[in-house]
Amino acid sequence: MLGRFLDYEEQRRYMNIEQKMFNIATELIDKRYPKGWGGAGVIRTEDDSYFTSIWLDVINDSVSICIETGAMCEAYKHDKRVTHSLCVVRDDENSEFKILTPCGVCQERLRFWGKEVMVGVTTPDNTLKFVKLSELQPYHWTTSESHQEIEDYDYFQR
Repeated sequence: MLGRFLDYEEQRRYMNIEQKMFNIATELIDKRYPKGWGGAGVIRTEDDSYFTSIWLDVINDSVSICIETGAMCEAYKHDKRVTHSLCVVRDDENSEFKILTPCGVCQERLRFWGKEVMVGVTTPDNTLKFVKLSELQPYHWTTSESHQEIEDYDYFQR
């Protein structure tokens, strides 16, 4: 579905998915972090399930995990195929929300569900924008000929 041209209705549906994810994230941030910094991750799966997570605030930063990791683990636990990922933060309760592009580690985690996963990305004007993981990683290591088997691997068709 994501590998072809989307008609108007499909484009509208995806815009609604992305806005819904943003709303879920900002509501969680406002609830979980009423004051100060806040962040939330949202994962959407192909059956229209939504999983959320937050950053694990630990004393030793070297053992912390990214905001969206918990939501990815929940999707995997429930054997769901991820279609979208979004990470939203704010500096404090008076700041606007910002979209964070997935870090390199999270890009690798998301790649498990394929290169067509749509991810929210940081933009200069802070607009809500999603791109395919393959656009974010045009030179991903699995695209080399020697790794084609990995590139074509689909966990859900085992």
